[in-house]
This record gives sequence, structure tokens and C-alpha cells, in this order.
Amino acid sequence: QAQLVESGGGLVQAGGSLRLSCAASGRSFTPLAMAWFRQAPGKEREPVASISWHGSNTYYADSVKGRFTLSRDFDKNMVHLQMNSAKPDDTAIYTCATSITNVNASPNSRDYTYWGQGIQVTVSS
Repeated sequence: QAQLVESGGGLVQAGGSLRLSCAASGRSFTPLAMAWFRQAPGKEREPVASISWHGSNTYYADSVKGRFTLSRDFDKNMVHLQMNSAKPDDTAIYTCATSITNVNASPNSRDYTYWGQGIQVTVSS
């Protein structure tokens, strides 16, 4: 069984920056591809960014390209989502996910096995 714990959420003004982190842990567990998804009130969950097992391949939603950067800390089994130039539309609950079968970056939620509890990000205008 694996556990994902998110941190770093909160309130930021439009144009500001925030860094989300996700730590993966568990016995006999190797996180392969990892990703962040988000869900805003009244909207469906959508992919934000994902990173491959080796960290060499990434996916970004069009809405965050050029503003968000996803990186991977292999020693600590963590991923970090650097959010720059935040917009009110980025307000959502952000959830980390990891796959145990897929090594490639993927925006498809069905590729991910374990999910975190989610963390609130609020961008004020």
C-alpha cells in the first residue's frame, strides 16, 4: 500500500507563486509516473501536469504551460509543482497521484493507482 501526502497549498495573490509538494511512501512501493490533478468548484477534475519515472518526460495542460513546472526528487520520492504567475482560474483542490504500472507522463487519471487527499489552492484577484 502507498501513501501520498501533499503540502504547500494555501492562498496566493494573482501573479504570485506557490510550490506544491507530494511525498510518496509505502512498503515495497516504487512510484512510477506521477501527476497533479485539480478540481475547481462545480467543475470536473482535470490533469495539471505529470512526470515520467525517469523525470525526462513531462506533460502540462495548456492552461498552465509556461507557468507551472513539475520536478522530481528521486532520493525522497517526491514531486514538486512550482506554480508561477498564478491566476484566479488556478483556484482548485490539487491532488497528487502516482502510477505503479505506467512509466510515462500521462494526463489520463486511469493510469494512476494511488491518490493523495488533496490540498486547497486559492488565488485571489
